[in-house]
Amino acid sequence: MPAGVDKTSAAAGISSVDASAHLERLKQEVRGGNSSRPAAARAETPRDARSDAEARWSVAVDRPIVRRPGIRGTLVYPVKRVLRKLMSWYVGPFAAEQRSFNAALLRLTDQLSSENDGLRAALAHELEDRRSGHDELQAGLEGRIESEAAARESQTAELEAALNERRRLLAEIEERMLRLERRRQESGPATVAVQPGANAIPDYFAFESRMRGDTAEIRERQRAYVGDFRDSGPVLDLGCGKGEFVALLVEAGVKVRGVDADADMVAYARGEGLEVEQGDALATLESLEDGSLGGVFAAQLLEHLPPPALVRLLELAAAKLRPGGVLVAETINPLSPLALRNYFADLTHAQPLVPETLELLARQAGFTTVEKRFLNEPEERLTVPADPVLAANVSRLNELLFAPLDYAIVARR
Repeated sequence: MPAGVDKTSAAAGISSVDASAHLERLKQEVRGGNSSRPAAARAETPRDARSDAEARWSVAVDRPIVRRPGIRGTLVYPVKRVLRKLMSWYVGPFAAEQRSFNAALLRLTDQLSSENDGLRAALAHELEDRRSGHDELQAGLEGRIESEAAARESQTAELEAALNERRRLLAEIEERMLRLERRRQESGPATVAVQPGANAIPDYFAFESRMRGDTAEIRERQRAYVGDFRDSGPVLDLGCGKGEFVALLVEAGVKVRGVDADADMVAYARGEGLEVEQGDALATLESLEDGSLGGVFAAQLLEHLPPPALVRLLELAAAKLRPGGVLVAETINPLSPLALRNYFADLTHAQPLVPETLELLARQAGFTTVEKRFLNEPEERLTVPADPVLAANVSRLNELLFAPLDYAIVARR
């Protein structure tokens, strides 16, 4: 093609397509696109569709005419030029209006897209606020529920403690009333204990009920010793109190009797149908034949005795037991700070007994084997942390501060 023709065509804005093809393309663009595009190409994102519309919005009729090779192309080329000039006056205004429409449509699309983005951002912000408010509300409700639950648990614990205290007081009152009813039928001194300070407390029965616990509690604590006497009858319970251990051995089918210096204790135990008599522990042992007992039990008695009486009681117990007989003597554990409180609360106590001291005295009294048992650990203890160094120290503190409240020696002939 001559260079002059190309330049003239480009300057004149003449299209290279024929009129029918140009009109068909315009119709398809007005309808909304090319239906022959594959499905994969039609599945566009909004951003892709906007970019495609931006590229196609300008509809023009002044495209360059392509001259085909050969005689046919030479003959058709002038005809196309003439036809384009003839059609331009008709198609040009239509294309201009289409471009204006396309531009307006793009502006509307941009506006709608912007508003849509704003609505999306506002919705996201609203959702975030709702989530934040929901989380705060949930956290507040959970905290309130936990606080309310903790308060209810605390109130429940206080009520249970108050109820247990009322039950204990009721049991104490019942025991003291029974003591008064049964004591009227008895006559004699309030106590026959010979050790100094034995009558330091005017009403020792009431003192024991308050400080040591009721009959049911003591019975449960002493139940652990029943197995030591199953084949050791007859058994003598020294300082038997209200007869708790005597009743346990009777239930186990073991022959047993008790002795206590306090007249109220004896009256109460006899009212339970138990074989109990008032008497001094040493005098009672001295009155028995040697080797006549299978077992001797003394719970919370030895700490009441001064050293000479304590040594004498151990010697008499060893003498009155037959070979293989057993002595079980329970006393307060002075290695426990909590137990020392109980020791000093009782004005009739003579001295605390360190476990090793009592064990040595028992061996010197004639017992061949002596076993120490620690009992009645406190319920409260320090929580052991996970750190191994701190855990070792806390465990040691638990051993020192919350040691068992009592211990017993189990000595055999």
